[in-house]
Amino acid sequence: MLSVDINDVQNYVGKDLGHSEWLLIDQKRINLFADATDDHQWIHVDEEKAKNELPTQSTIAHGFLSLSLSVPLAAQVWTVTGAKMLINYGLNKVRFINMVPVNSKVRMSVKVKEVNELDNGGTQVISEETLEIEGQDKPAYVAELIMVAYK
Repeated sequence: MLSVDINDVQNYVGKDLGHSEWLLIDQKRINLFADATDDHQWIHVDEEKAKNELPTQSTIAHGFLSLSLSVPLAAQVWTVTGAKMLINYGLNKVRFINMVPVNSKVRMSVKVKEVNELDNGGTQVISEETLEIEGQDKPAYVAELIMVAYK
């Protein structure tokens, strides 16, 4: 994992920071997410129907399940030090590009896209995160995440 001091983060703009370990997306994880969010659409939880009706011939992970992995997977790639507080400030944009079939492995790649000093003393860091799917050319998504660090 790369450790970047908040005072040096500007030096990483445009740089690829690496990628996380691969993480298996199994049916248990998908079902737990469905239960937590009350999203039990058949494409996620009905294995038999998905086998017969989806191009993946299997259930697929929820897009928001995949997106929720951005924080823990990015934390395997890098951390910001020298700040007393880091806040997840939201997203600029997210594009879901590809389905994540059950039993796929995914990993996160991270690039620092932009760093801005804010009037309130915070440093805004916008990173581009791409959730790759093992063995697939197209990623699950590309997202711009916004973090604010306070010194």
